[in-house]
Amino acid sequence: MHSGSKDDLTTKARIRQAAVDCFAREGFSVSVRAISEHAGVSPGLIIHHFGSKARLRGECDAHVRRFIAGIKTETVEGFSGTSMLQQLAEVEQYASVLGYVVRSLQSGGALAADLFELTVEDVERFLAVGEEAGTIAPSRAPAARARYLTSSSLGSLMLHTTLHHPGHTPDFRRVVQEWIAEYMFPALESYTEPVFTDRTLLDTCTPREGGTGDTGGGAGAGTG
Repeated sequence: MHSGSKDDLTTKARIRQAAVDCFAREGFSVSVRAISEHAGVSPGLIIHHFGSKARLRGECDAHVRRFIAGIKTETVEGFSGTSMLQQLAEVEQYASVLGYVVRSLQSGGALAADLFELTVEDVERFLAVGEEAGTIAPSRAPAARARYLTSSSLGSLMLHTTLHHPGHTPDFRRVVQEWIAEYMFPALESYTEPVFTDRTLLDTCTPREGGTGDTGGGAGAGTG
């Protein structure tokens, strides 16, 4: 995968790309020597350019963050509901970025937090478009709903990866495509046809007007 321009293929950029590939394929414990072999340079040259493996990963984080922001910018005008991960899984050249994203979400950290927030924003915008079109029911707490749906979907993806692809070098494009195939129908069913036959639990858990956090209250309870 080469997400940068041809002019960007300097030695430093080549090392950074090799690191993205290796981190995606083998995880963040991969050695500097393995990265150097993939880049076709010496380990010393990596240290010369980046100072340490930690700083190299920081450069990779920044590179992937810029790349994801670019995808988000390109799709914001004609948003169709396609998730960032689904977009990455559909294009072969994005394979390393997809793997890096999943590894980051698994390990946590600043990039994982940024990617999560970008996804929450996408989901909230998609739901708002659906509300305006009349295809999605309004929510008392639209931002909280978007955050829950994002946490639920990404959590199931992480669990699917851990349980079904426990090795060190999973094909993350395949992982995401399998996950979509396995979870799309039950997710749509649960969103379209209510799981509960009455609203007793919702009414019990809906905070009263004023936001005291007390349980109880009726259908006309607080807005989010």
